[in-house]
Amino acid sequence: MTRAAIVARLRAAGCVWAEEEAGLLAEAAPGPAALDDLVSRRAAGEPLELLLGWVGFLGRRLMVAPGVFVPRRRTELLARTTLTEVAARNRPEGAAAVVVEMCCGVAPVAACLPSGVEAHAADVSEVALACARSNAPRAALHAGDLYEALPHALRGRVDVLAANAPYVPTDRIAAMPPEARDHEPVAALDGGEDGVELHRRLAEGAPGWLAPGGVLVVETGRPQVALTRGAMAHAGLATRVVEDPAIAGCVVVGLSR
Repeated sequence: MTRAAIVARLRAAGCVWAEEEAGLLAEAAPGPAALDDLVSRRAAGEPLELLLGWVGFLGRRLMVAPGVFVPRRRTELLARTTLTEVAARNRPEGAAAVVVEMCCGVAPVAACLPSGVEAHAADVSEVALACARSNAPRAALHAGDLYEALPHALRGRVDVLAANAPYVPTDRIAAMPPEARDHEPVAALDGGEDGVELHRRLAEGAPGWLAPGGVLVVETGRPQVALTRGAMAHAGLATRVVEDPAIAGCVVVGLSR
């Protein structure tokens, strides 16, 4: 199959960046038969990142696999905000900042942390944690539901607790693009009736885990900002919003008083 034929097939299937995708698929395929299979699967709606086995994120290639949530570019704001908060923490000389990525999926935030940080990442999905192991090899990984996954020794020690927890309202999942709706786990998308069910649970538990002056950093959607801030305020955290319109990123930061 020629490059022009691949581009035409992808474009006919609705792929906006057909030429770029054609090049990536050709690079990933070990031979003509494999390329034809990848193109067919992409034209049928499979996410490009799952076909490639990686997703670009802040200049890195993060491993992804079928059955995981694929990090979006907007989550780069969560990672950048986490890095900013780590740099702002006043730690005793020689002490490492402690960072936890909750609902980590393939651990895009933990993958970006510098070597001097004590990094942890937690998720309920063993499939996602297997990818996280490759993406963030220096992080300690924990399997379980939110704070139940964390070792007790972290209580009161966490400087930055970052999370891209699901925030799509349940009744909006059916309207999501097929690439997400049909190929990513519902548990990684469904944020409950109003989209912030997990945000409330994160905020409620955060004060017991954050160090004095520590922060909870949560990605949210524009329609959920007030609810996410309300959940943090109810837990006694002082909140502010960080946005990056260029990537449609929105993060709420809650400071432990």
